[in-house]
Amino acid sequence: MQRLFLPVLLTLSLLLASCQSPNAEAPAIEDAVANTTDRDTAQAAPDQAETLQRVVALTSLTADLVQTLAPNKLVGVPGSSLVRSDDRFKDLPSVSEERVPPNLETIVSLQPDLVIGAVGFHDQALQKLTDLKVPTLAVEVDSWEALERLTLDLASRLGADAQPLQSRYQACLNAQTNGAKPSVLVLSGQAPILAPNKSSWAGNMLEVAGAQNIAAELQGESPFEGYITLSPEKILQADPERIILIETPDGAVDGLKNQGFWQQLSAVQQDQVYSFDYYGLVNPGSIGSIETACQQLKQLLLRET
Repeated sequence: MQRLFLPVLLTLSLLLASCQSPNAEAPAIEDAVANTTDRDTAQAAPDQAETLQRVVALTSLTADLVQTLAPNKLVGVPGSSLVRSDDRFKDLPSVSEERVPPNLETIVSLQPDLVIGAVGFHDQALQKLTDLKVPTLAVEVDSWEALERLTLDLASRLGADAQPLQSRYQACLNAQTNGAKPSVLVLSGQAPILAPNKSSWAGNMLEVAGAQNIAAELQGESPFEGYITLSPEKILQADPERIILIETPDGAVDGLKNQGFWQQLSAVQQDQVYSFDYYGLVNPGSIGSIETACQQLKQLLLRET
C-alpha cells in the first residue's frame, strides 16, 4: 500500500533498509512501556469487546482512513508530504520522516491501542513494537478489494461507520468507462523503465477504469513485486494507444522523451501521453489522491485519438 518507481523506488528501498538497522533507543522505549498502566497489550481484532481509542498510522493512506472514520482516535501520523500538506493532521505528532524509520520511543509514549504499518516497509518496526507488547497491524493495499477490506476492518475496530467511505469508493468505481478499451502503458524512470502488471495497485486501477493494460500479463525481472522492466524494443512492439508517465521529483521519466524510440510511438505522435502523480495511481497515498487518479483515468480513456 501501499511508493516503486526509480527515484521514489530507491527512496522506499532506503526506508526499508533503514527500518532494519539496530534501534539505539531500545532502553528508553522499554522504560516507556514499563511506565504505562492498564494498557491492552493483546493484538487488536475486529471483534474485540472494546473499540480502539488511540491509533498510530505509519502510512499516509491509513492515517487518512482512520482520520476519516474516527478523527479523534488518531494520535500519531507519518511525516510524509501528503500528511504535512493536510491541515487535518497539523496538530498531531509525527512519528517518522520521509527517509527515517519510525521513532519507536515516540510511538510507545503515545500509548496506542494499535499501530498500523505497511507490509514490507515497516516489518522490523512493527516486530519491535510487538515485542514491546504494542498491538500492531501490517497492511498491503494492492487492489480495490484490499482497500475496501481494510476500510471495513478499520471501521469495525474503531466502532465507526464505513458507509461514507464506501460511497466515495463507489463513485470512483462508477467513473469507469464502458465500450472500447484503449491500450495503455504506464511508465516510470529510464534505467530501468518500469511498468505495472496486474499484480499491483496501478494495474488494478487500470483494470477497474476500463483500460487495457498492455503489461497486465507480462512477467519479468524486477526488484519490485507487481512491476516489470521493459526495453525500448518491447515498448515499440506494444505501441500502446495511451502512455502514462509517472511524475517523480527529479523528473526521471523526462529522459524517455529524449530517447530515439520515443518519437516512433503512436501515442506520442497522436498527443496521447499523460502525466500522473505518483500518489493515487502508483501508491494509493490517500482517498483524495485515488479520487483524482480515477477522474484523470476517465478523461484519458474518453479522449479520442
